[in-house]
Amino acid sequence: MELKLRVLKLGKLLFGKSLKTEDLKNEKFNIFWGLPILSSDAISSVAYAGEEILWVLVPILGLMSYKYMFYAAICIVFLMFLLFFSYRQTIDSYPNGGGSYIVAKDNLGVIPGLTAGAALSIDYILTVAVSTSAGTAAITSAVPSLLKYKVLITASLIILMTLGNLRGIRESSRIFGIPTYLFIISVGIMIVTGIVKIYVLGYNPHPIYKIPEATGDIGIFLFLKAFASGCTALTGIEAVSNGIPNFREPSQKNAKIVLGLLATVVLLIFGGLSYVSTLYHAVPNSSETVISQIASQIFGQNIMYFIIQITTAIILIMAANTAFAGYPLLLALISKDGFAPRQFTKRGKRLGFSNGILLLSAAACLLVLIFKSETHLLLPLYAVGVFISFTLSQCGMFIKWIREKGPSWKRKAFINGLGAIVTIITVIIIGATKFFHGAWIVGIIIPSLVIIMLRIKKHYISVATQLKLKINIKPKEIDFANQKRYAIVPIDTLNKSFLKALNYARTISDNIIVFHVSVDDEATEKLLKKWNAYNVGIPIVIKKSPYRNLVGPLVSFIKSEEYAADHKDIVTVVIPQFVVEKWWCNILHNHTALFVKGMLLKERNIAIVTIPYIIEEE
Repeated sequence: MELKLRVLKLGKLLFGKSLKTEDLKNEKFNIFWGLPILSSDAISSVAYAGEEILWVLVPILGLMSYKYMFYAAICIVFLMFLLFFSYRQTIDSYPNGGGSYIVAKDNLGVIPGLTAGAALSIDYILTVAVSTSAGTAAITSAVPSLLKYKVLITASLIILMTLGNLRGIRESSRIFGIPTYLFIISVGIMIVTGIVKIYVLGYNPHPIYKIPEATGDIGIFLFLKAFASGCTALTGIEAVSNGIPNFREPSQKNAKIVLGLLATVVLLIFGGLSYVSTLYHAVPNSSETVISQIASQIFGQNIMYFIIQITTAIILIMAANTAFAGYPLLLALISKDGFAPRQFTKRGKRLGFSNGILLLSAAACLLVLIFKSETHLLLPLYAVGVFISFTLSQCGMFIKWIREKGPSWKRKAFINGLGAIVTIITVIIIGATKFFHGAWIVGIIIPSLVIIMLRIKKHYISVATQLKLKINIKPKEIDFANQKRYAIVPIDTLNKSFLKALNYARTISDNIIVFHVSVDDEATEKLLKKWNAYNVGIPIVIKKSPYRNLVGPLVSFIKSEEYAADHKDIVTVVIPQFVVEKWWCNILHNHTALFVKGMLLKERNIAIVTIPYIIEEE
C-alpha cells in the first residue's frame, strides 16, 4: 500500500493532477504560445537547412557554392510563401484541423487521404528524431567530449519531451515556448551583428575550415539536388493547419495569425542565415555545425557564442514539440474515422492524447537507435514524406475550388493549383536526388501504413456489422425458467481460493462440475486424496494432458457428449484467481488463471467469471 502511494505521488509530480473534461477549453493555445509550440519545427529547420545545401555544393563548387546557395535559398523562400497562402485557405475551409489528411480524404478519396496521413505520420516521427539529433549535434559541437554519448543524449531528450507533453497542452507550452523566442532573438542579433561587422566595421572574415577546391561546375541536377536538400526548411509549416483545434476561439483567426508570423520569422531567419553564410564562408563538416562556425567568427568564443549554441540546441530539441502537438491530434482524427486503433481517440488524465504521445516517442527513439542519431542520415527520409503531404493537400484544395465554384474560386484555385504543380515537381526532385540515400524506404513504409490502416478499418466494419441490432427485428424469446444452467470450476489445488470460487458457483447453478487437468500424476494423486478427505460432495472430472495443454481438455470436455450441457447452452466457467498486493510479488507467480481466461474468451458458448482471492502481505 505504501509503495502504491509513492507511485501515485511520483505520477502526480511528473504528470500533474488529473483534469476534468470541462477544463479542456483552458488547455488551448493563444497566439503568443501557439507560435513557438506549433511553429518550432519550421523555425528550427533553418538551423540545418542551409547547412544541407552546402553539404551538396561545397565538395564540387568550392568557393562558388555560397553564390548558388543563396539562389537555392531564394527558391525555397518562394515555395514557402506559396505554401503559406495555400494553408491559409486550408484553415478557412477545415476548422477542425487534420490538414493534408482531411483535405485529401474529402476531395481525392480514402486512399489519397490515408497516403497523406501516412506521409504526415512519417514526417512527425522524423521531426522528433531529426530535431533531437540536431540538438545533440549542437551540444556536441560546443562540448566535443560528449560525442560518444550522442545516442544516449538524444534518447534522453525525447523522453524528457514526452514527460513534458504528458503534463498537458498548457503546461507544455510554458515549458517549451520560451526557448523558441530566445532562439529567434539571439539568432536575429547574430545576423544583424554579422552584417554590420562586415559592411560597417570593415571586418574581413576568414573561414575556420579550409574551403575545398572546385572539382566541377554548377549544373541543373546539382542545383536541384541542393534545392531538395534545403527544402527541409519547410518541414513543419503544415502543423498550424493540422492543429487548429488546439487554439483558443476564434481558433481559425488565431491559426492564420500564427501562420503569418511563422512565414515572417522563417523568411528573416532562414534568409538571414543563408546570406550570412555567403559572407563568412562556413564549411559543413561532421564535427562543427555551420551556425557554430558563423557564431564563432562573429562573436569569438565569448558568452554570445555559447548563448547561440545553447539556444540553437534548445530550439532544435523544442522543434520536436511541434510533432508532439500535431501528431496525436492527427492520429485521433484517423482513429475517429476507423483507420487506427480507437485508443488513440481517448484523452489522458491531462486531457492530451496520451497514447499518441507515447507511440510518437517510442517510434522516434527506435529511429535514433537505428540511425545512431546522425541527422545527415535521417534527413533524406524526412523531406519526401513532407512534400507528398504538401502535394496531396494542394491537389485536394484545387479540386475543392473547381467542384464548389464559390466566391473568388478562380483565385483560390490558381494558388492551390500552382502550389500543386510546384510541390509535385519538388517531390520528383527530392525523390530522384535522395532515392539512394534512403528516400526509397519511405516508398515502402507509406504503402505499408496505408494497407495496415485499411485492414484496421475492415476489422472495425466487420465488428460493427456483427454487433448491430436491427430495430425491426426483435430478439428471440428465451424461456429462462426452463433453461438449464451449468457451471464448471477448474481446480489445480484444493485451497481457500478454490473454495471461494466453488461457493460462488453454487449461487448460480445446481449443475456444478469440478474439472482438473492432470499434467503430473503425483500432484493429481495428492489432490484426489485431499478432495476425498474434505468430502466436498461435488463430482470431480480428471482429464490427462500429455502435452500439458490446460485449456484444450476443458473445451473438448464441454463440447463432448460426456458432458450434459447442449451445444446451445451457456456454460459458466468460474475461475479462482488469487491477487497479491505488492506489484513485485506478481513476478513470483505464473498467472495461470489469466492465461486460461484469455484462451476461453475465444469460445462462443462459454461465459467466464473470475473470483479474486486477495493475499495480504505481512
